[in-house]
Amino acid sequence: MIPLLSLQHVSKEYGSPEEMHVAGGVTRALHDISFDIRRGEFVCMVGPSGGGKSTLLRLIAGLIHPTAGHIYLDGEEITGPSPRVGIVFQNVNLMPWRTVLDNVALPLELAGQPRPARYSVALELIDLVALNGFEYHYPHQLSGGMQQRAAIARTLAHDPEILLLDEPFGALDALTRERLNRELLQIHQLKHPTIFMVTHAINEAVFLADRVLVLSRRPGVLRCDIPIPLPRPRGPELFTQPQYLALVSQVRAAIDETES
Repeated sequence: MIPLLSLQHVSKEYGSPEEMHVAGGVTRALHDISFDIRRGEFVCMVGPSGGGKSTLLRLIAGLIHPTAGHIYLDGEEITGPSPRVGIVFQNVNLMPWRTVLDNVALPLELAGQPRPARYSVALELIDLVALNGFEYHYPHQLSGGMQQRAAIARTLAHDPEILLLDEPFGALDALTRERLNRELLQIHQLKHPTIFMVTHAINEAVFLADRVLVLSRRPGVLRCDIPIPLPRPRGPELFTQPQYLALVSQVRAAIDETES
């Protein structure tokens, strides 16, 4: 079976051709990255800051191009941005002059869907991310967690085949982050999207993922791929269970090895 996402020997360097001959003129962000993600999987990537995790998400989203290697979505090479790939950044970038409803409906509006149809889909997604009652609020009237929910709903509006999340809850307080993690698991359970998420939080990665990929310091190299065989659905009771704690320790040890 063809994996939904396949990275084959992907490397990324930054630097102009004129700088290539100058020592230090080229920044090697990623080196020889290969892995697959199956349809419906939830995969998290962790690793030291500056290791190229966000660069990798931008490559998968088609926002930048690899220096070497290939990235395939459902067997087709990714050559540029596509509605088949949705991405949510830490900075939610909601349009401040649009309500939650109109922000969530924006991708459908750009696709030419009539207002009744796009609002119907948007309202379903607003319900999915538990923003009922805030449809006509503006972004400045929402908390940071609520803004992030709206951003996720907007990204889901065009039903992407894979959802990329770049440290989406990194700026939130611990309790809000924990609550949004549970809501993200609920979205995964209900809609079964394929999710690839970058996070610095080891506990978060183990709680959410089917697998945790560990990236090294720059240039980022894939050090290990750790399966997370914890049963679903998952709730806060997991945090004290020995199997969960052992997996957190395993991922932390793998990251420590990349920094030594």
